[in-house]
Amino acid sequence: MNARMPRGWIVTVVAVALAASAVAPAAAQRRGLDDPIDPARVLASIDRAVSYLKRQQKPSGGWDDGVANPGGISSLATLALLEAGIEPDDSTVSKGLEYIRRFPPEKTYVVALQTMALQAATPRRDRLQIEKNARWLEKAQAKDGEFSGGWSYSEARGMADPSNSQFAVLGLYAAQEAGVKIDPEVWRRAGAYWRKRQNRDGSWHYTSSDRASGSMTCAGVGAMVIIGMAAGEADATVDDNGAVLCCQPQKEDESVERGLAWLGRNFAVRGNPVGRKISENWHYYYLYALERAGRLTAQRFIDQHDWYREGTEYLVREQDPLTDAWRGGVSEPDATITTSFSLLFLAKGRRPVVMAKAKAPEGEDLRAWAQHRRDAAHLVAAAETAWDLPMTWQAIDASKANVEDLSMAPVLYASGAAATAGLTAQGKKLRDYIDKGGFVFVESPCDSGRSASRADIERLVVAMFPEPDYRLRQIEPSHPLWRMERLVRPDSPYVGSLWGVEYGCRTCVVFCDRDLSCYWELDAKPRAGDYPDDVKRRIDDARTVGLNVLAYASNREPRGKEQQFVEQATRLEFDAAGQRGLIEIAKLRHAGGCNDAPGALANLLRAASESDAKLSVAPTPVEVAADDPALPLRHFAFTHGRRDFRLSAEERAALGEYLTNGGTLLADAICASSEFQKAFRREVAAALPGARFEQIPADDPLLSPAFGGYDVRLVSIRDPQPTADDQPLAARTRRRAPVLEGIQIDGRWAVVFSPYDLSCALEQHEAVQCRGYSKEDAARIGLNVLLYSINQ
Repeated sequence: MNARMPRGWIVTVVAVALAASAVAPAAAQRRGLDDPIDPARVLASIDRAVSYLKRQQKPSGGWDDGVANPGGISSLATLALLEAGIEPDDSTVSKGLEYIRRFPPEKTYVVALQTMALQAATPRRDRLQIEKNARWLEKAQAKDGEFSGGWSYSEARGMADPSNSQFAVLGLYAAQEAGVKIDPEVWRRAGAYWRKRQNRDGSWHYTSSDRASGSMTCAGVGAMVIIGMAAGEADATVDDNGAVLCCQPQKEDESVERGLAWLGRNFAVRGNPVGRKISENWHYYYLYALERAGRLTAQRFIDQHDWYREGTEYLVREQDPLTDAWRGGVSEPDATITTSFSLLFLAKGRRPVVMAKAKAPEGEDLRAWAQHRRDAAHLVAAAETAWDLPMTWQAIDASKANVEDLSMAPVLYASGAAATAGLTAQGKKLRDYIDKGGFVFVESPCDSGRSASRADIERLVVAMFPEPDYRLRQIEPSHPLWRMERLVRPDSPYVGSLWGVEYGCRTCVVFCDRDLSCYWELDAKPRAGDYPDDVKRRIDDARTVGLNVLAYASNREPRGKEQQFVEQATRLEFDAAGQRGLIEIAKLRHAGGCNDAPGALANLLRAASESDAKLSVAPTPVEVAADDPALPLRHFAFTHGRRDFRLSAEERAALGEYLTNGGTLLADAICASSEFQKAFRREVAAALPGARFEQIPADDPLLSPAFGGYDVRLVSIRDPQPTADDQPLAARTRRRAPVLEGIQIDGRWAVVFSPYDLSCALEQHEAVQCRGYSKEDAARIGLNVLLYSINQ
């Protein structure tokens, strides 16, 4: 797969306030940090590392490889640049690829790294070289004796070691991902090698005379996960008669869990844990292996340690401010190697988490929550291919996670009755997660007593939404979920099997009453080509539903992990006297859907208090009718809707008086509803006889930073595009002047109306079928109008 992370994702303050997960300043103080890391520093660190590696390239196209492994360091540096998002046609990378192609397969490290770089860059062009390397690695594996299943430095028989062996596994897996078939016996022998070498306490060592180390334990954990994936181990299978067998007995192999437990007990990022000490030996080599162990096992936390956060904080602070490199100890004197390992940690570790899978809390039956253990991994791999974007997933214990933890992933996925019941106990927390833009996806596996029933899901929905307005309903045929990424076939078994909860601008809960996870589990490259046609078709149907859900929930824009490095702005503290001195905002009530995007105004107010302006805004708006005596007490009012409505004569008169006496009204049509546009213009015209709407010009001070806001003279507007019935939904985003209408009274804008959507974007949902603004620009426009009203 030729997919790399897009670069330069530096978000605005407002976007962070609305969308990014946060960690409280007190948490930073507890860590003893006086210079908190933010997303910009992480991305800048990556950029500086890229610049360093580019500067070290020699005219030949390679780097200083030394004599032991010619082509090895050059392959490592090229791989690091590719994983950091540098394209294959970049001059540095292109020259590096040409250079490393010169080396025939002779040394294990070099062959593995060369294969990984070629697969990451140009797998089709280099297919023959990749296959040649794979055959060499197969041949070089020890076939018998004490070291059976391992690799040494070269093809010559000798003492295999876990370091060469982990790179051989990485190289073979890269070749398999490029389409090369690997002998299953190679994976079987490799698995036996790593199991045999694991210590009783779960750790691994380099040789039997060495103490256990973090670097080798991470190598063992990563190798075991890769071997399982590569060998096609699964909890579902297809028998000789072509029948699909779901929820099969799971093989007991606790090697990975035992390895992770040792790492948790001995966790460190400031050095390589060796025995009971922290060593500087092979420190950066260890960090690269730590990234792999954490990412491949889908763990955000190893024991209580957020491995990516802690490792990134360390690396960003330890990067040399003059050279942009990282300097290792005696065992790692080469800055090209240490910088490449560091860059691989930062770049690969920050892959966006597109989905979190609910896992069993400690003490509960793990299998009951995960009938198919590789379902999420295979679905995310399909999304990576479809979107040409490296992503990952995480397993999460919702009982321990807070809302910020959950919000790292746009989708929380649960499979089966036990997981559904477990989430039901977390209903309030999940509601907060949904209010921050999250999405809950539940499926019913196995078609047995372990399946999640409609009644199970309805209990979960009530726990999240006590209000009777929000209940499970069948997803209509016109819903984007049927064609968001790919069209669901009319005769697919999943047609009619999706149920959802509509909340605000979007569907926020989806339940599939047929098994999806079984067929995601079967969707593995080593086996998929051998299935009968009807099984392949069912797998494709399940994949399509899963991709559509991920695309709908994330808008194909999951956030990189560096976004967790956002210090939460100090929350307003309200005194017992009733929040004196705060700006209170009115929310105008009407019958046209004034609460159809309930999170929009709340998020705008949060942005106002957390933005550079630091406005003292009450976090909860006051909902009033137009003729409520409380309306004139608020200087600023907001409303939105999607349907027709009519105000009474008294409401029209009161609204006109409010606007004439200095009040400001901001409104938008949810999802650019033409019905609401017409109704809003009619009612405001009736409230202000003789007044007329006019286009707010792009050079108006309202759209500038003149009042302490933002320059929104150019914004990103999403415009739905017509597509054929068998094509996915699509939208084109263009930079242009905002489309805003207003009514002026005595030279000021008393009414500001957006016929395009603001509210769905403020709810963190940029619906592809809705004409509207990006999340960032919706927040900026709202803040500008609020600041404008305050300064009048």
